Amino acid sequence: MKRNLIFRGQWLVTTLILAISLGAYGCADTASVSEDVAAPLASLTVTPGTLQPGFLANTTNYAVNAPTSATSVTVTAVPKDNTAIVTIDGVVTSQRSVTLGGPGSTKIILIVVEALNGLETTYTVTVTRLLSSDNNLSALTVTQGALNPSPFNADTLDYTVDVATNVTSVTVTATKSDPNAVMTGSLTAGAGVATGQATIALGGPGTATPVTITVTAPNGSAKTYNITVNRLSNDNNLSALSVTPGSLDPTFAASTLLYMVNVATDVTEVTVTATKSDPNAVLSGSVADPGAGQATGQATIPLNGAGTPTSISITVTAPSGASQTYTVTVNRAAPSSDANLAALTVTGGPLVPDFAPGTTTYTVDVPFSVDSVTVSATKSDPNAVMSGDVTAGTGVPTGQATFPLIPLFPRTVSITVTAPNGNSMIYSVTIIRALF
Repeated sequence: MKRNLIFRGQWLVTTLILAISLGAYGCADTASVSEDVAAPLASLTVTPGTLQPGFLANTTNYAVNAPTSATSVTVTAVPKDNTAIVTIDGVVTSQRSVTLGGPGSTKIILIVVEALNGLETTYTVTVTRLLSSDNNLSALTVTQGALNPSPFNADTLDYTVDVATNVTSVTVTATKSDPNAVMTGSLTAGAGVATGQATIALGGPGTATPVTITVTAPNGSAKTYNITVNRLSNDNNLSALSVTPGSLDPTFAASTLLYMVNVATDVTEVTVTATKSDPNAVLSGSVADPGAGQATGQATIPLNGAGTPTSISITVTAPSGASQTYTVTVNRAAPSSDANLAALTVTGGPLVPDFAPGTTTYTVDVPFSVDSVTVSATKSDPNAVMSGDVTAGTGVPTGQATFPLIPLFPRTVSITVTAPNGNSMIYSVTIIRALF
């Protein structure tokens, strides 16, 4: 330490003497006197730890924070005068291991340096053994299930555990890395008790139960581990099922697994929509799963040829692994065999006999004044094909054609109707124009 001495008034004489004495060293107005310690150290270290403030020979009081794991520190004190005697914590030595108290305790270590002239200096080091900051778990287990992710890692705070649908409770066991930490939350264990355990009641099937474990280190720092226990659902039902176009027979019910749908012969595909009762179940088969947590899946299914059935299967697998399969048989109608006409007319005169679909031969008498007629024919099945003198393709129900007439020369109009299945029928109309 340095002490600045400025003397005035009654100490004027002393001031003048000091000023004269120090003037040779460049000191004029103020005198700065260094008052060194009597028996200084050249160096001082404490291991493990760091002196606060940093070592200076004239500084005699220090503090050191030792880690909680340190049960002792090594003090090394080297005097400037190697003839001086150093005593550390009551023992004459320049290096000594000093035992510390428990975490959070304080140890005062005195280092006395005695010079040969009998002068001595005492250095004081206050060592504080820090409280533990360990707020980790060293082990964590859940009976009736496995942690995910696995294995347990002290730095991983969030876990899930899946248990079967019939499991109503789990036992959670947690072990503190530092037994002197405190465990709270779903599990408890006080300072000095390493392991906590608790039986956790679970919610119903398909529900998630949270488990929290907070570990508070002796120094107050805390960390929380979270476990979500999923009690798996056993629900492998559909809540809805539809086929478009068409309708289910029988009407949908979750417990009914077999259905039939009839569609027209011209239907080449159907759209199937299936909704899971439990969105966390999984669809497979003809309808793919829509994704995690999504309830409804949909697929467009191409049908086999007309007149043949197509089987559609939808398997629902519950989170528990239980599964069941719904089956829909789609019957695509066979091609129509209808080669009939539904109507037939000739302008200028009536058919003889009157039109009937099963009658294929007709005559029509028209007066001399009629020099042409128009024949109109309508198919019973619009998907049949009309050919011959009057034509109409698939999907066109009616064909029509005009024919010129010559007196005395009958005109025969032939109309062939071919059904979708290949059956055919020929209608014939003979038109006779009067001579005069």
